[in-house]
Amino acid sequence: MNLRTVNIIIEREYLNKVKKKSFLIITFLVPILFVAMCILPALIMNGAKEAAKVVAVVDKSGIVMPLLEDNETVKYMDYSEFEPDSVKTYMAKYDVDAVLSISELDTEARTVTAEVYSVKPLGMDLTEGMNRRINDAVEKYRIDSYGIANLASIMKEVKPNVRLSSYTLDKEGKENVSESGVYTMVSMILGMIIYMFIALFCGMVMSSVIEEKSSRVVEVLISSVKATELMFGKIVGIALVAVTQFLLWIVLGAVLLGVALIFMGSSVDLAAVMADPMTASAAEAIPSELGVILGTLKNMPIITILVCFVLYFIFGYLLYASIFAAIGSAVENEGDSQQLQLPVTIPLLLGFFIAFYAFKAPDSALVFWGSMIPFTSPIVMLARLPFGIPFWEIAVSLAVLVITFAVFAWLSAKIYKVGILMFGKKSTWKDLWKWLKQK
Repeated sequence: MNLRTVNIIIEREYLNKVKKKSFLIITFLVPILFVAMCILPALIMNGAKEAAKVVAVVDKSGIVMPLLEDNETVKYMDYSEFEPDSVKTYMAKYDVDAVLSISELDTEARTVTAEVYSVKPLGMDLTEGMNRRINDAVEKYRIDSYGIANLASIMKEVKPNVRLSSYTLDKEGKENVSESGVYTMVSMILGMIIYMFIALFCGMVMSSVIEEKSSRVVEVLISSVKATELMFGKIVGIALVAVTQFLLWIVLGAVLLGVALIFMGSSVDLAAVMADPMTASAAEAIPSELGVILGTLKNMPIITILVCFVLYFIFGYLLYASIFAAIGSAVENEGDSQQLQLPVTIPLLLGFFIAFYAFKAPDSALVFWGSMIPFTSPIVMLARLPFGIPFWEIAVSLAVLVITFAVFAWLSAKIYKVGILMFGKKSTWKDLWKWLKQK
């Protein structure tokens, strides 16, 4: 294999992809969508407050109305001297949006029944707020009915509010803050990213091969270079496209997120917090929940995760890209590739599903073997890493992945060399097996 020729193919493939409008659009659109997903929920929650409603309360029990408090979204008006039916009939006349009817007190069951009527359906926040107040009133009535002095205070004191704080111990016995929810989120995000990247860019390799074959451009290329040089040049070129796009996503995403936080008036001193999330100054700068999250992130093996992410992405991509390149060489259009593509995508999907639940039992037998089998290890091992993995497991998993890539790259090259010049026939797995046996 001529490395100079391969480098030329890599450069050609890379420049062809990064100069396309679709590449530029996706590169800039994804960070915008990511930042929007981070910021919009908070903005929507602030902007989705229900318009202020006026609620007429017909309280025949006498215990609910005293606990109904007005706020910016609802105003309660006491119509207890009227009958519910009369208020319902003349809602427009009384200028009310809803009628809350509370039945007379059932002294035996020590409860009431409640109904609310409105012309338009009420929002969930408003109805839940009313329901909570009604239950508070019934609870207060029941407590008072026991005739025990300060019973409400006693019950409040008895009710526990214990929050479990998690810590991990390093080799020196030092305690580090640890929140399982953060590990779960990082695990799921890493698994999803590596799956998305492998699936996206391996599909790009196959599409590129099919495009060149269907346009007969490959016949001209093969006359100048070897088929294996063309295949590996294409795979590496698209890998560089993936790295370029990923780095641009990180930079643009960080810039956009920083700008968004500035405009939202964020006052969090992230630099001080990341330096030591448990210091008093950091605790004053941020909410306790955010401090726990950042403290947990600080105590994760970040360097190990980043290095493994790069290695598993490279070799996981190369493994699947070589297989997808072989499949692309065996067909003339993407429709014909479905039959050959399905058995290859099943292990990829299986790895995604195992990784999605890896946080529940990162050391279980299924997850362990999923991180060792090369067709699922790039995704599953990344999902396990936040929970701390022995070095020997990572080393064995990577070694098996590299060896498997080398074997399948050799097999794929044999298929690619024959299939890229096959036209006019829909290839099957049987055909691919025959091409493998050719010398």
